Amino acid sequence: MSINFEAFQQHPFYDEMITPKGNARSYARKMYKFLAEMDPAELDNRQKGAELAIKQMGITFRVYSKEEGAIDRAWPFDIIPRMIPRKEWNQVEAGLKQRVQALNLFIDDLYHDQKIVKDKVFPASVLAKSVNFREQCVGVNPPLGIWAHICGSDLVRHSDGVIYVLEDNLRVPSGVSYMLENRLVTKRVFPELFETYSPMPIDDYPADLFDTLASLSPRPGDTPEIVVLTPGIYNSAYFEHAYLAQQMGCELVEGRDLVVQDDNCVYMRNIDGLSRVDVIYRRIDDLFIDPEAFDPNSMLGVPGLMRAWKAGKVALANAPGAGVADDKVVYSYVPEIIKYYLDQDPIIPNVPTWRCMDKESLDYVLEHLAELVVKPANESGGYGMLIGPASTKAERAEFASLIKADPRNYIAQPTLGISTVPTVDRGKVEPRHVDLRPFILSGKNIEVTMGGLTRVALRKGSLVVNSSQGGGSKDTWIVEE
Repeated sequence: MSINFEAFQQHPFYDEMITPKGNARSYARKMYKFLAEMDPAELDNRQKGAELAIKQMGITFRVYSKEEGAIDRAWPFDIIPRMIPRKEWNQVEAGLKQRVQALNLFIDDLYHDQKIVKDKVFPASVLAKSVNFREQCVGVNPPLGIWAHICGSDLVRHSDGVIYVLEDNLRVPSGVSYMLENRLVTKRVFPELFETYSPMPIDDYPADLFDTLASLSPRPGDTPEIVVLTPGIYNSAYFEHAYLAQQMGCELVEGRDLVVQDDNCVYMRNIDGLSRVDVIYRRIDDLFIDPEAFDPNSMLGVPGLMRAWKAGKVALANAPGAGVADDKVVYSYVPEIIKYYLDQDPIIPNVPTWRCMDKESLDYVLEHLAELVVKPANESGGYGMLIGPASTKAERAEFASLIKADPRNYIAQPTLGISTVPTVDRGKVEPRHVDLRPFILSGKNIEVTMGGLTRVALRKGSLVVNSSQGGGSKDTWIVEE
């Protein structure tokens, strides 16, 4: 038998397929039976088959190291799908739509009247020290009043079985291409499972993304010219940029391929001359998109792009300045933001959070560093964090100094008992921790992917799911019970 039952029965975490007594959850019984009856050698062969398919398909991600520089590696993937029942997902989907709607209203307010600040619901001091607030965006009215058109919110399930929002990614969220490729690899490795289950489809995402971007065009009625703007081949997410451009049938461009003319329109250089661009799905950070408006030394952006955007001659997704809400201190206020703009309670709760800028919270965090996870406001990818239970005394002392020096820049959260899912380890099925990044598209309509990118900590006992730090991913199935 491939399932290591002792591994599931001896750990204290919520497993999404197997109960503490070693039984299958109702929606996973057929999967459980399939795995329990599979020979370990066969399971290992299927895992190796998936890894070979990933190499043949050229699915890679880029990591950087001081010793070797940029390295392209095969995408780390586990073949056992993560399953979520449809009824539960309906609630998650509603919560994500609610959240992104409120966040877009919040961003728009900050760049206009700042009513939420004047009404003392959101502190002026937090906004004043925001590293992602762009003065250049004040007073701008993007199409449909939407700033974050593509959002990736990270979700985790705690030991109590409740799903929480861990953070929101509103600048240039990545990972959706791997979600799509994971499904293709799973179909190749486990074709018989698709005769047993009918997971909700996800392959409509490129078409939904195209429609979302097209809805922003300044020339409604015409077929819009949409491009994907990439920093280039050395960017860690270049695979995704190229993949999405190809899937949408759009041009993949770099800054040097575009030019802003005197009419404030953006044009793409091609062999026939210049053709006007209507919508830019930009995968370049704010500070590099326009050397006229931001960093004058940037070679990645397009001079005059902000001028064209402000004039309403081109749409940018995500809009510059959307990152003001992509801040872990702002995250702690999202329940209040939802209540303020929508007069609703959050459907999906936040993880309990201590704001170190509050004196009482600061004192608590400093006294309990060994128990908490401490995060800087604007880091991503799992960097710059302190995981208290896994830290040394010296690391805690260093973080105490950092927090005292800039309390606004830090939050703390309890160490969560993040849920596990069955994962292949040398022919055996054992529990490994996971999170989930669904993708939310906001245009004329709000669309949520049926599932998302499940990231898995492939190392036994590890909570680190980031691929750059030893994590991997799984296909995510939304299934009927």
